[in-house]
Amino acid sequence: MRRAPAVGAALLAALSACRSPAPGGLTLLFLGRSPAAALGGSSWAPDPDNSRIVAFDHRLRVVRIVTGPRLSVPVAVAPLGADLLVTERTGEGVVLDTAGHPVREWESPNVASLYAATAGTATPRVVAVRSPYYVPQFAAEVDTAPLIRVLDTLGRPVEGLATVRVPAAPFLTHLVNAGAVAVGPDGAVYFAPLVRDEIRKYAPNGALRWTTKRGLFARESDPEFLPPRGREVQVRHALVNVALALGPPPDGRLYVLGSDDSAASKLRVDVLDTATGTILATRRLAPRETAVAVDARGSIAAFDADSLLRGASAAGREAFEPAFALPDLTGDTVTLARFAGKVTLVNFWASWCDPCREEFPHMTELYREFSRRAFEIAAISDDVDRGKMAAFVREFRPPFPILVGGGRMKQAYHYRGLPYSVLLDRQGRIIERIFGFGGAEEFRELHETIAKEVRAP
Repeated sequence: MRRAPAVGAALLAALSACRSPAPGGLTLLFLGRSPAAALGGSSWAPDPDNSRIVAFDHRLRVVRIVTGPRLSVPVAVAPLGADLLVTERTGEGVVLDTAGHPVREWESPNVASLYAATAGTATPRVVAVRSPYYVPQFAAEVDTAPLIRVLDTLGRPVEGLATVRVPAAPFLTHLVNAGAVAVGPDGAVYFAPLVRDEIRKYAPNGALRWTTKRGLFARESDPEFLPPRGREVQVRHALVNVALALGPPPDGRLYVLGSDDSAASKLRVDVLDTATGTILATRRLAPRETAVAVDARGSIAAFDADSLLRGASAAGREAFEPAFALPDLTGDTVTLARFAGKVTLVNFWASWCDPCREEFPHMTELYREFSRRAFEIAAISDDVDRGKMAAFVREFRPPFPILVGGGRMKQAYHYRGLPYSVLLDRQGRIIERIFGFGGAEEFRELHETIAKEVRAP
């Protein structure tokens, strides 16, 4: 999640079934398996592995990078009027302006949601469906639950469209009803179930306008439980639809990123007429064709996403803000300035956070592997209960400084969850953000990053 992707080979040749794309006029539709958004003359796409949003110009050159603690694992970007609506993997909605400044965020109305919205309208229409990117638990639902939730621009549900399909195994309802979604300029909603060979169009009032099938399977069935392997629950299903995007004006066609195989390893793009649902063209993607764009004539171009993202690796580092001034366990005030000149890991934790308990021994080991002249850790507790914080410290006896945040840190730093860490260079600038606890392998990579930074002139 934390590291910039390796630079791929040169951009793959951009070919469509009928003609070559017009030069200099490309709009990105999909980056990896995520939908992009066209807004303000740029294509905005999530880069979940690096916790950021990347903007591309019409030649697919990187022109802006947006990072921040609100962006943990962004999986989709949609236009929301003049702003960007970002879907986090765990279902939260984050609204940013095109300068990258946060406007608002909201909790998921489903167990985990995927969002879409209209662009260029005075009153954008926002919808949420069950996310295909994260099915965190098996959840049963009643057969009257809405398939599509209409939200206001503050993320509050105001209406429901269509209803869910409850399978024979009700605890698989989220999986059966998860899918890709897009909203047309007229308010129509396009939905493609993750595990079913269907693409649907709903009118603004929820009436089903058409359903299109590709004919991928001679016989199609709902997902079903398989005999468990130990404690691991097995489910049989096929991944069919991955993401949806509407072509930019005047194109207006629907582009469906889908799969030819049940594991979604052989990807394809189907182009549909939005009025009838007719499949107008199909482009099968080679393994390294991991980004899809369209030109002004509607010709599809496919690229290596790593090559597109190489322009993002040269971005400058941002300052860590706000600078803290917090008491340590003895009551003395410790400021961020105290760590100037050292590579520093600022870690946010709490006694009630189980992954924090797993992480602390790794931080202790990391702390002892570098000298105090080169590296420091500032571990900031976000406990409200001082007694529970003290009990945690007595249990783990960390050798690094513990600072008392008093339950105010999430409000100040807007992080998604705990643990959350920020690695700073000697000038107090952000090298990388670390969301959650990634185990021993994550700390091995972190050790390499710190060692490299310590050696840097």
